Amino acid sequence: MANRLKYTIEYQINCSPSILYPFLSTSSGLGEWFADKVKHKDNSYTFEWEGSDETAEMIAAEENEYVVFRWDWMSSKEYFEFRIEKSPVTNETILTITDFADKNEMQDQQRLWDSQIQELKYRIGS
Repeated sequence: MANRLKYTIEYQINCSPSILYPFLSTSSGLGEWFADKVKHKDNSYTFEWEGSDETAEMIAAEENEYVVFRWDWMSSKEYFEFRIEKSPVTNETILTITDFADKNEMQDQQRLWDSQIQELKYRIGS
């Protein structure tokens, strides 16, 4: 896992942070775009895709600002984060995703996020 790299991607989302945040932080919101089904108990979230599932812990969150998860298989230094910001110039909502990937999987991971965010925008009506 030593060659896993941290990367960030930014997306413009046409809605307010208060509308976007529940799509990033609740099991029902994440089930709309991120996985087929999401269940959670306390800070443990189980994401299901086509019959297989993965578990992540929500390790930090601040309403309308950010949500940080760590997959149960990730090292303690890795995570994936959704950060919501308002552009000071345009006042647009920017969603920044931070994640980790192997160097040879970086482009595939970014394409996967692009696809997921397209689904999120569709669900929000953005």
